Amino acid sequence: MSWGIELWDQFDNLEKHTQWGIDILEKYIKFVKERTEIELSYAKQLRNLSKKYQPKKNSKEEEEYRYTACQAFLATLNEMNDYAGQHELISENMTSQIIVELVRYVQELKQERKSHFHDGRKAQQHIEMCWKQLESSKRRFERDCKEADRAQQYFEKMDADINVTKADVEKARQQAQTRHQMAEDSKTDYSSILQKFNHEQHEYYHTHVPNIFQKIQEMEERRIVRIGESVKTYAELDRQVIPIIGKCLDGIVKAAESIDPKNDSQLVVEAYKSGFEPPGDIEFEDYTQPMKRTVSDNSLSNSRGEGKSELKFGGKSKGKLWPFIKKNKGATPEDFSNLPPEQRRKKLQQKVDELNKEIQKEMDQRDAIAKMKDVYLKNPQMGDPTSLDHKLAEVGHNIDKLRLETQKFEAWLAEVEGRLPARSDQARRQSGMYEAQNAPSVNNCAQDRESPDGSYTEEQSQESEVKVLATDFDDEFDDEEPLPAIGTCKALYTFEGQNEGTISVVEGETLYVIEEDKGDGWTRIRRNEDEEGYVPTSYVEVYLDKNAKGAKTYI
Repeated sequence: MSWGIELWDQFDNLEKHTQWGIDILEKYIKFVKERTEIELSYAKQLRNLSKKYQPKKNSKEEEEYRYTACQAFLATLNEMNDYAGQHELISENMTSQIIVELVRYVQELKQERKSHFHDGRKAQQHIEMCWKQLESSKRRFERDCKEADRAQQYFEKMDADINVTKADVEKARQQAQTRHQMAEDSKTDYSSILQKFNHEQHEYYHTHVPNIFQKIQEMEERRIVRIGESVKTYAELDRQVIPIIGKCLDGIVKAAESIDPKNDSQLVVEAYKSGFEPPGDIEFEDYTQPMKRTVSDNSLSNSRGEGKSELKFGGKSKGKLWPFIKKNKGATPEDFSNLPPEQRRKKLQQKVDELNKEIQKEMDQRDAIAKMKDVYLKNPQMGDPTSLDHKLAEVGHNIDKLRLETQKFEAWLAEVEGRLPARSDQARRQSGMYEAQNAPSVNNCAQDRESPDGSYTEEQSQESEVKVLATDFDDEFDDEEPLPAIGTCKALYTFEGQNEGTISVVEGETLYVIEEDKGDGWTRIRRNEDEEGYVPTSYVEVYLDKNAKGAKTYI
C-alpha cells in the first residue's frame, strides 16, 4: 500500500489530512499540559491540608501528640505530604518527557511537511509548464498547417488562371512552398515537445509523485507512532509512582496499627492524676445531744477558720467533692501550689530541667567569651580583652540568678517528693514576695503546709482548698474579667513559653503590659484578647503609661 500509487491524484486531500494530524498532536499536548497543572494543584492542596492540621509549635496541640492516636494522625499528615510529592513528580516528568519532547517534534514535523508539499507543488508547476508548452506547439502546428493549405489553394488557383502572369504564378508557388515548410517545422517541433511532455508526465506520475507522497506517508506514520509512544509514556509515568504511593499508604496503615489504647489511657492518668486519696466517710452528727456539733476530720466542711462561712451542700454545690474544686482565678502561683501533688511534682520537675538547660547554655556562652578574651590577650591586634568584661559579668550574673531559681524549685520539688519535711527557709524567702502579692488568691490555694508541730500535712492544704470552694464555688463558671493594659513592652530576646501560664514572644515584638513585675522576675503581658501570660522581666523592655508613675525600664 502506497499513497503515491493509490492516492496519486489526491494531493489537496493529503495536505488537509496531514494538517489535521498535526492539530491532533497539538491537542494531545494541550491535554497533557492541563493534566500536569491539575497534578500540581492537587499536590499544593494536599500540602496545604497537611500543613493546616500540623500541630503548632509550643502550643497545647503539641502536647496532645504524645497520644498514639494523635501520633497516627500526625504520621498520616506526613505521609500525605510525601504523597503530594509524588503528584508533583508526575507533573514534572510529564512536562519534561512528553510536553517538551512533543513540542519540539511538532516544530520539526511542520518543517518536514512544508518541505514535502513544497516539492509536490514544484513538480506540479513543472508538469503544468510542460503541458502549456505542448499546447502552444500544437496550436502553432495547427495554424501553420492551415496557412500552408490556404497558400497551396491560392497557388493552384493562380496556376489555373490563364490571365495571370507567369511571375505572379511563380510568386504564389514560392509562397505555398514556404508555408508548407513552416508546417513541417511546426510538426517536427510539436512532435518533439509531445515526446518530451509524455516523458515528463510519466516521470511525474510514476516517479516524482510516488516519492513525494511516500515521504509524506512515512512522516504521517511516524507522527502516529510518536503519539502512541507518548500515550504509553503517559501511563508509565503514573505507574512509576505507584510503589512510592503504596509505601505512603503502608505508612498510614502502620501508624494506625501502632495505636495503643492502653498506653493512651496511661498517659491520661499521668497527665491528670492528682495524688489525692478519695474522701472518707462523713461521720454522723447527733443533733439530739445538747453538745456543740463537731465536724469529723474527713468532713468536707470547713471548721478551722473562725468567722468563716461553713460549706453547705445545697443548691448548685450539692454533690461536689473536694478533688474537683474550682481552680483559683488569677496568675498561676510560682510554686504551682494550686495543682494537685502529682501534677505539681511534674510541673516542678519540668521547671528544674528547663532551668538546668538554661544554666548550661549560659555556661557554654561564658566559656566561649572566656576563650575569646584569652585570644585577645595573646593577640591584642584582634581586639580589646577588656571589652568582654561587661559581657562576662552579665553572663555570670545570669548564671547566678538561674542557679538561685533552680535551688528554689528544687526545694519545692524535694518538699513534694517527701525528701524534706517542709519548705526550706531559703525557698520560703525566695517565694515570699510572690506569695505576698497574690495573698488573696494564692494563699487560699496553698497555705504554708506546716502543722503546729512543724511537720508537713496535706490535710491543711486540702482544707484550705475547701475554703476557696466555700467562697467561690457558686461562681465556678463565671467569666474572668480581663485586666486593663497599663503600658507596653518590647521583647529584647526570643522567649519560648512552654510552661503553663507563660507566653512565647519573638525578639522585637511589641505587646501590652497588664501586670508589673512584683519582685519575682516575671511580668504579665498580653498579645490579644486570647493570648496572655508571663515572661521573664529581663527579656522585655517595659514602658508604663503616664498615669502609672512614669515609664520604667527593666533590662
